[in-house]
Amino acid sequence: MAKASQSQTEAYRRQQKKAKPPVPWARNLFWAFLVGGLICTAGEAVLKFFMAQGLRADQAAVPTSAVMVLVGSLLTGLGVYDELVRLGGMGAALPITGFANSIVAPAMEFKREGWVMGVGARMFQVAGPVIVYGLVASFAVGLVWFLVHGGTR
Repeated sequence: MAKASQSQTEAYRRQQKKAKPPVPWARNLFWAFLVGGLICTAGEAVLKFFMAQGLRADQAAVPTSAVMVLVGSLLTGLGVYDELVRLGGMGAALPITGFANSIVAPAMEFKREGWVMGVGARMFQVAGPVIVYGLVASFAVGLVWFLVHGGTR
């Protein structure tokens, strides 16, 4: 097989650049900011609700996370969250609700393969590495904290 010459490679790149549609950066940034901001505002409202029930901010963070994961899971199950991700891009994929979406969506897609090999095995195909590296990183940080502080706060 003959190798393409430098001029052929450059001509191909020019044609490729002409055929590629332009990326609407401003529109994408706007929607990511809007959707992500609305999700974070909803999370802040949930946090304030738990704080109004008498919890401190550090105590209210855990139930707030749980509620946001539940909401993200429910919206994924209803098919709404995929539309939010399509519209908002990383603005919808980055918050904790996007993490819930990354677990629920593959589970729903593969449920026809059964509860163990479908839902159970495929549920963590996207989120699994995030969980593993998060656990490893938290263990490393905890170990460093323990070594530096001797196990005391």
